[in-house]
This record gives sequence, structure tokens and C-alpha cells, in this order.
Amino acid sequence: MINRVIRAAMLDIEFFQKAEMDTSLTQEALIVVIIVSLIGAIGSFLGGVIAGRLGAALLGLIVALITGVVTYYIWAYVTYFVGRQLFDAAVDPGEMLRVLGYASGPRALSIFSFIPCVGWLIAFAGGIWALVAAFVGAREALDLDTGKTLITVIIGWIIIMIVTALITAAVGVGAVGAGVIGSLF
Repeated sequence: MINRVIRAAMLDIEFFQKAEMDTSLTQEALIVVIIVSLIGAIGSFLGGVIAGRLGAALLGLIVALITGVVTYYIWAYVTYFVGRQLFDAAVDPGEMLRVLGYASGPRALSIFSFIPCVGWLIAFAGGIWALVAAFVGAREALDLDTGKTLITVIIGWIIIMIVTALITAAVGVGAVGAGVIGSLF
């Protein structure tokens, strides 16, 4: 599994071509997403602990883990849908789940997000790297040219940013409400 994640992170086109076709890798791609999301959640948790906000740290841990997995599924299905509807791509959802799952590997750099001043840059770099890997994987799974793949990936990415913002806003409002209620007792 680690070798496959490394190959995806190295933007290995041959790997993505094999992953898109190998249905036995679907479960493993999900495991990669869960592990990477957990690693990122740990970075978020450590940042909250260092800041002295244990409650926020625990909430951040849970939200980061859940958001990572939920957005993986949404992005895979949106990318599949956009590719099929706009460009008649010959792809199935499993192919997108596999290539995007392995492409998420560089997001593991978000474990360093707790480091003051530079942690967010390292996490951001991992996110950009994962986005590039996702583009390469999606291009192979969709069998589209670069321009059409770029349009497909950008549409999916925008939808994921909106969903993530809505989830974090809802959790943030819920956390503030719980804090207010908790302060009454």
C-alpha cells in the first residue's frame, strides 16, 4: 500500500492507469484516505492542544477525520458525474474512488500543521501536491485531454471547497452554541 501511495505522489501515470482498472484496490484507496485524514486530524489536534484549547482540539480531530472521508466520496462522485455529463468520459465511480484515494497521500503533510508559522505552509503544500496528483489520476481515469480534465477537476474542487466550508461553518456554529450553553451551567 505504501509503495502505491508513493507512486501516486510521484505522479506515476502507469500506476494511475493500473489503479483505475484494478477493482481490488477500491477498499485500499479508502483506507489510504482514512489514514491520511487521521494523520491530518492529529496535526489539527496537536495545534489545538498547543494553543491550550483541548475542547477545540478534540472537535478539530473529529471534524478533520470526518470531513476528509466525506469530501473524498463527494469529490469522486462529482468528478465522475461532471466527466460523464460534460465530456461523455468512459469512467465509473470506482475508478475515480481509486485514483483520488491514492492521490490523497500528500495530504499527510498536514500532520505538521501544528508547527507555528510554517505548519500551515507545509499542510498547504501537501494539499496542492495532492490536488496535482488527483488531476493526473483523474486524467487517466477519465481518459480526457488535459483541458477537459482540468475543467472537470476544478468544478469538483470548487464543490468540495463549498461543502467543506459548510461543514466547518455548521460545526463552528454548533461548537459556539455548545460553549454558550455550557457557560450557563
